[in-house]
Amino acid sequence: MNKVRIAFFDTKPYDREFFEQANSQYNFDIKYLKNHLNKDTVEMVQGFNVVCAFVNDSVNKEVISIVKQNGIELIALRCAGYNNVDLRAAFKNIHIMRVPEYSPYAVSEHAVALMLGLNRKIYRAYYRTRDNNFSINGLLGFDMHGKTAGIIGTGKIGKCLISILKGFGMNIICFDLYPDKSYAKSAGVTYVSLAQLYKKADIISLHCPLTPQTQYMINEESISSMKDGVMIINTGRGKLIKTQALIEGLKSRKIGGAGLDVYEEESNYFFEDFSSSMIDDDILARLLTFPNVLITSHQGFFTKEALTNIARTTLDNIIEFFNGGYLKNEICYHCGETCIKKEKKRCFS
Repeated sequence: MNKVRIAFFDTKPYDREFFEQANSQYNFDIKYLKNHLNKDTVEMVQGFNVVCAFVNDSVNKEVISIVKQNGIELIALRCAGYNNVDLRAAFKNIHIMRVPEYSPYAVSEHAVALMLGLNRKIYRAYYRTRDNNFSINGLLGFDMHGKTAGIIGTGKIGKCLISILKGFGMNIICFDLYPDKSYAKSAGVTYVSLAQLYKKADIISLHCPLTPQTQYMINEESISSMKDGVMIINTGRGKLIKTQALIEGLKSRKIGGAGLDVYEEESNYFFEDFSSSMIDDDILARLLTFPNVLITSHQGFFTKEALTNIARTTLDNIIEFFNGGYLKNEICYHCGETCIKKEKKRCFS
């Protein structure tokens, strides 16, 4: 096999560091590009075999068509989510692989950091003491012990979070379209309906994928059914929350605090430095004015362990593709992942 050439889009310094370390075992020819993959940059894939893309790259129908015309054989996502990929357009045209898991601990621990930061006003206290202001007025929090956490999505991240929150002595209720009843019994947690979760939870944390069914699941109606002063945490995908409804809930004080590692229009801002310019997104700018909103820039995954696993799995996926046969981390339009797991074969040749 000739040396595989990879066009690596949306490169940051940490991407290059961890992929270079991992690539010492693979010896791929990787071209690191700062550009996002989109219709304006897709011609840069000429002469490569593989495109490596991230969460804010656009893998739409037009991009897929041009990628295919340029002889790209594989799009290797270095992330778990794939809502930025037009799977219908990719099916029978080009294979898509992803990193289904890298470190559930990284994301779940970040969710807890957001909870604690919001509850105990850590970020506000930090800026006060830097100004020699040692007053604690206005920094009142609450005991998490004995409160009820509602976890939406009980995959590996959700289960890791549940383990941590049980250590705080919290009561845990869960919702998942496919409840793991044996896990619930062993972990001592309870599956409830979404309506019940909204009604009973003091803290709601989102850990489900973005699908047509989950898009804007946090909206005006669902917020109105929640407890007064509820805390909402989102380390999943931005469009799980209708941001304007969140803002109205914050203004009315129905929502006591929001910790957001994702934002529905984040692709224009997250991972980039705008400290010397203005933010044109009025909704994001409004969110940043609330003292009870804590926003981080999609950094839940950002640990040494997670980045190491992302690099290794991405490059393993590429090796597996060119070796032929079953692709365990392939995703496709016609079956999601179901038939791949059952039949252990590629969805198309």
